[in-house]
Amino acid sequence: MTTVRLPLFPLNSVLFPGLVLPLNVFEERYRAMMRELLKTPEEEPRRFAVVAIRDGHEVAPSAPGMPDPTALPERGPAAGFGADPTRAFHAVGCVADAATVRERADGTFEVLATGTTRVRLLSVDASGPFLTAELEELAEDPGDEAGALAEGVLRAFRQYQKRLAGARERSLSTGADLPDEPAVVSYLVAAAMMLDTPTKQRLLQAPDTASRLRDELKLLRAETAIIRNLPSLPAAELTRGPTNLN
Repeated sequence: MTTVRLPLFPLNSVLFPGLVLPLNVFEERYRAMMRELLKTPEEEPRRFAVVAIRDGHEVAPSAPGMPDPTALPERGPAAGFGADPTRAFHAVGCVADAATVRERADGTFEVLATGTTRVRLLSVDASGPFLTAELEELAEDPGDEAGALAEGVLRAFRQYQKRLAGARERSLSTGADLPDEPAVVSYLVAAAMMLDTPTKQRLLQAPDTASRLRDELKLLRAETAIIRNLPSLPAAELTRGPTNLN
C-alpha cells in the first residue's frame, strides 16, 4: 500500500483526476497552506489533497451568528469540521497539483490546480496551521468492457448536452472535442454532469472504470429523459463550448 502525507483542502465539491480546479484562497488556514506550497521548488509538483465535505462548512464562520448571536466562531485548521475531522469528509478524494499559486497584495491567493490521482483518506492531523492527511493512493482498474462502455457513455453524453442546450443550439462540443480513453471519459462525464455532491462522490469512488461508466450511462439516460419532459430547465454553461481537461 502506497501512502503519502499531504496538505488537505476540504471543499463542498468533488475533484476528479484530469479536471482543472480554480481556487480563491482567503481563509488563514488555507493561506498558510499556500505559503507552505510556495516553498516547494517550481520544478517539483506542489501537491495537496482535495476531499468533499460530508458534514461541515467549507468556510468557517468568522463572526457570531444564529441561533446564538454571542457564540464565538471556531478558530484553527479544523474549524467547522467537528471534534473528529476525519468523520466530516468523504473517504475518497483526489490529489491536486497546483500549477499556479499567485499571492495577491492583500495576502489572499489565486490558485489553479489539476486533479491527478484518487486517494483514500486514512487519517487527518489538525495539529499544525492547516490540515494534513495520511492518504492511500488508489489505482484505476479498467474493469470489464470499459472501452465499449465508454463509447456508449459518449453517445449518451452528447444527447444529454443537446437536451440541455436545446435542439437548435449549434455551439455544442463535437466528437473531436471529447476523449476516447475510458478512464478519462468517465472522469470528464462525471465532472460535467449536473449532479449533486453525493452522486459525484459515488462516481469518484467507483471500484473501477467500467463500474463508473455503467453508473454514468444509467444517470445520463435518466437525466436526459427528465430534461426531455421538462424543456423549461435552464441550460448549463457546459454546453456553451467544449469541455477541456487540460
